[in-house]
Amino acid sequence: MSAVADAVLYEGYLLYPYRRSSPKNRARWQFGVLFPRDWVEADDPVSPGVSGSADSWYQQTECLLRVRRPDATVRLRVRYLQLQHKQVEDAERRPVESLTCDDGAVQLTFEEAVPREADLVVPLAEGVRTVRVGAPAGSGTEPLPSGGGRVVRRREEVRASTTLEAERLGGDLFRIRVRTANEGRAADPRAPRDQALRQALIATHTLLGAEGAEFVSLIDPGPALQEAARNCHNDFTFPVLGGPPPAVAPEDGSVSALLLSSPIILPDHPQVAPESPGDLHDAGEIDEILTLRTMLLTDEEKREARATDTRAAEILDRVDTMPPEVFGRLHGAIRSLGPADRPAPAPAGRPAWWQEGADDGLSPATDTVLVDGVRVGGGARVRLRPRGRGADAQDMFLVGRTATVAAVFHDVDGSTHLAVTVDDDPAAELHGWYGRFHYFRPDEVEPLGGTDVPDPATAAEPSPGPSPSEA
Repeated sequence: MSAVADAVLYEGYLLYPYRRSSPKNRARWQFGVLFPRDWVEADDPVSPGVSGSADSWYQQTECLLRVRRPDATVRLRVRYLQLQHKQVEDAERRPVESLTCDDGAVQLTFEEAVPREADLVVPLAEGVRTVRVGAPAGSGTEPLPSGGGRVVRRREEVRASTTLEAERLGGDLFRIRVRTANEGRAADPRAPRDQALRQALIATHTLLGAEGAEFVSLIDPGPALQEAARNCHNDFTFPVLGGPPPAVAPEDGSVSALLLSSPIILPDHPQVAPESPGDLHDAGEIDEILTLRTMLLTDEEKREARATDTRAAEILDRVDTMPPEVFGRLHGAIRSLGPADRPAPAPAGRPAWWQEGADDGLSPATDTVLVDGVRVGGGARVRLRPRGRGADAQDMFLVGRTATVAAVFHDVDGSTHLAVTVDDDPAAELHGWYGRFHYFRPDEVEPLGGTDVPDPATAAEPSPGPSPSEA
């Protein structure tokens, strides 16, 4: 469980090729980021969802607990990263972007992070308790060899609290609510994101353990608790059972004494692949590919990576000294065997996992949604206008680009997303073929003229006049 939690904590901490100069590493800290509320809502209130890839000021977990003893307790641990600015100074104490020491080592000014955690134990009979989970401001100085300069590290105060509340639903069933909120005020509500991060909780997630009780899976609650599970509201996080999976799947729903509420959507009983030799801190990491790519870095690129961050240096050391048999295990593993028969390929514009009729009334390839008075669905062209705040950090690279809508999806929390392929992406046709898309909310796209598609419910009716955007 701890290995999975650590993977969540450092997911996206540093992206391949692990160098400060890489554009990807200008969009770090992508999951579970809790900013001061006045910064997040400077333009609009946040829109809750179960994924923590959007910026917010709070995170809420609701889960079900089945009590076995009257003295049952819940143990909670909140974990996150606190941003730390690493500033390199020369021998005259002047700030510099880089410095080469007498031993040839290079030091770079960069953003690091310090892991933080806070614990709370609540007897269910008590009901509610709050704990401070923020971190104080701080600084430290590290002299460089031969008096050639120094590294100064500074952290700003993070103000936050977590409240755990237990509500009896009837009999031995409780609903547990955990809410973590950033209680600070932004130094400047209009500051760029990289400045606001100094007062944020990063990669925020919660570990819960029960004594004398068991957590009920919200994915597989069993027939008797499906309604109670649907009534659990999770904002910017997704709770799953922890620990090893049971040898035999229970018939009345899955339970565990451990629960992980993660900003990254995971299955129950998540595990780190046993073949993985260590963390790569890369979103959706694939160890073999990233290891091969790291091997191909030039000596100059490796020097920059080592100077960028100590965790990047650890990745390089591990790759450079990896035994052939360890690398060989990364090539693939069979977890389970299935029937040889394969289903027919999915129709164009529909992902392979979609099964017609799986959800009554939903058909991603033909569903439409109104955007600025224009009905948008499969085949429509749009311009991408991701929100400046509260959006996926990677979306910044796609601002203003045109795209073609492949499908309209309805998420588990009731929100709607447009699956699109970017028009000037040379692999757009390939992405569409195997169902790899970018996803945007309807309010993050601008319909292009002539893209109105018919509403399936009224397709037989005469077409209306031009939309406002076409007039």
